[in-house]
Amino acid sequence: MSNRNTGNSSTVLGAESLHILAPLPYTENALEPIITAKTLSFHYGKHHKGYIDNLNKLIAGTEYAGLSLEKSITSTAGKPEKTAIFNNAAQNWNHTFYWNSLTPKGGGEPPAALRQRIEAAFGSVDACKKEFASAAVSQFGSGWAWLVLESGVLKVVKTANADIPMTMGFTPILTIDVWEHAYYLDYQNRRADYVNVVLDKLINWEFALQNVS
Repeated sequence: MSNRNTGNSSTVLGAESLHILAPLPYTENALEPIITAKTLSFHYGKHHKGYIDNLNKLIAGTEYAGLSLEKSITSTAGKPEKTAIFNNAAQNWNHTFYWNSLTPKGGGEPPAALRQRIEAAFGSVDACKKEFASAAVSQFGSGWAWLVLESGVLKVVKTANADIPMTMGFTPILTIDVWEHAYYLDYQNRRADYVNVVLDKLINWEFALQNVS
């Protein structure tokens, strides 16, 4: 993961390493009208920031203070007594990856090198998008849909709640957030509409290319 552009980072404040809210890669109104500034303000400024604040409180004075975000995730995954740390660390990572998976004037055709990888795995870009959308729409309750690499081959998976592909042996390439707070102000219960327009208009194929390179 460390060689890929996940967009995730930490900073050192004083004697202890604290995780900070990574800046958005665009302004809060840059994804309108597909995702409104109101949704982005709440999602980023309230929900994402809340995960950061909770994580820093949970790790203060523990062996997890000073660890990278990825190390905090992998060292707490599957440990019931560390679920709170895992959930907040993973949701921090997932959200920053999601912001980078979107871009104004995104969508369209992937770069040629990525398109070749997609066609090899799915048959066509449209088939990839259809499978990606199906995973996102069919995820029961809160969670994420992902384009990932497994042994060098692209595939689509979905995860519930804060779960994250890196703990399952997959390399994340792109993600779509299907927690209701990601879309409910703009789309109410029409998750499929949100997912399809994100894939058509906002998905960041250039970011995906960086992650498969």
